[in-house]
Amino acid sequence: MATNIEIKARARDFARQSRLAQEMSDTAPQILEQEDKFFEIKNGRLKLRIQGTEAGELIFYKRANVSGPRPCLYEVAMVDDPEALEKILTAALGVCGVIRKCRTVCRVGQTRIHLDQVEGLGDFIELEYGLRPDEDPGNGLEVVTRIMEKLEIRAEDLIDQAYVDMLKTAGACFK
Repeated sequence: MATNIEIKARARDFARQSRLAQEMSDTAPQILEQEDKFFEIKNGRLKLRIQGTEAGELIFYKRANVSGPRPCLYEVAMVDDPEALEKILTAALGVCGVIRKCRTVCRVGQTRIHLDQVEGLGDFIELEYGLRPDEDPGNGLEVVTRIMEKLEIRAEDLIDQAYVDMLKTAGACFK
């Protein structure tokens, strides 16, 4: 499985932090409208990410619910017919939550900066440093910590839950 070193944080000043991320980005920001459908599984998380009507990704991942930089193991499969796959997975496993968001992606080297505006939850920043196969995780930790400082992300901003867990905690309805 591939591995990221990642964090999730509540944005203190989304406009300022977005500007800072875009200033340090190696590429032009990419804006994505995403819907993530999470399915009931016992080990890790499984979600179908839908971007438009013909594009999707099936994503399986495992990570601890802890704040601060942490490893995340994941696998991604591109999906040509997300609607059909959604019907199959819903019938087989059941949906446990749906997240809708507008995500702006900036890239700094091996790090993806996600500037997320999540329906029903607010504004967040995620950092994902993609480890190379034999790379020391300490490299990712160092880079993520440095980018956190540049984006003015403080320890108290860090979140230990997935968006879907946050919606459940807030008592939101899932459809």
